[in-house]
Amino acid sequence: MSRPRTTTATPNERPRSAHRSASGVQQRSAGKRKQRSAARRDAILAAALEEFSDRGFEATRLDDVARRAGIAKGTIYLYFRDKESLFQELIRTMLTPIVGTIETLGAADLPVNLLADRLVDLFVREVFETRRKDVIRLMIAEGRRFPKLAEFYYREVLSRIIAAMRAVLRRAAARGEVPAGLADFPQIIAAPGLVAIVWSGLFERFEPLDVRAMMKTHVELLLAPRRAA
Repeated sequence: MSRPRTTTATPNERPRSAHRSASGVQQRSAGKRKQRSAARRDAILAAALEEFSDRGFEATRLDDVARRAGIAKGTIYLYFRDKESLFQELIRTMLTPIVGTIETLGAADLPVNLLADRLVDLFVREVFETRRKDVIRLMIAEGRRFPKLAEFYYREVLSRIIAAMRAVLRRAAARGEVPAGLADFPQIIAAPGLVAIVWSGLFERFEPLDVRAMMKTHVELLLAPRRAA
């Protein structure tokens, strides 16, 4: 009876196998480090949002942010240069994805009434009913005293929304859907959203505001002259 054959790794094969194993361990370890780093960064941003919302930008200290995030203050500087860059990252992380969605909707060249319905739904669902409105409220309250933050917000958020809405209104005016002069003032489109955010922060307890209904009424007012014609 013949013996079963056995195979033995050659000296050259064994190091390659060990190298692949070590490489896999290193990759998994690096992946875990990235996950921990991303989680820590997210915790810092979440803590910063709470502190900025409670205290305002000027009164918030990085010590407070670190304490709320459960980390040492020095850890913040591994991710953010200073308090201003931390606030800018909040804007970039929380608001620029919504701006991108608005730009995509605007480029779709939909009938203006359908586009307006989608924009109202986007604002209510993704801004007003989320913590994003707190970031906008902070900019309204603090922007004048911190012009660099206002400039950053304008560049990253407002200017892009205004450009998208101006293009939409020009196309709609060419089709006779809105008054021709409306494209010169795309800020009119954004005005109800700002009113809703300010109102909810100051006067909601006295007189609740149906934001969706208000914004739809605003759209009807803008489109009414064309429909009547």
